[in-house]
Amino acid sequence: MAYTTHHTAPAASASATSVLKILAKPFVVIGNGLIAMGEANDRSRKVRTLMALSDAELAERGLKRDEIVQHVFSDVYYI
Repeated sequence: MAYTTHHTAPAASASATSVLKILAKPFVVIGNGLIAMGEANDRSRKVRTLMALSDAELAERGLKRDEIVQHVFSDVYYI
């Protein structure tokens, strides 16, 4: 035989949670915006395009899969 119980949080806890959600909202929006900007970057698109290639196609271009990011960002960052 199984027993179940229902537990509801006290009202003070629920209001504290909603206040935290309200305070976190601007940071979530800013974070999502930064992610969208990073994904819209031409270099990010180039990395995704190269990652979609097969190992044989990468070898034709003289690349290995673990060298893609270094190759794409080589003029900006020294890795």
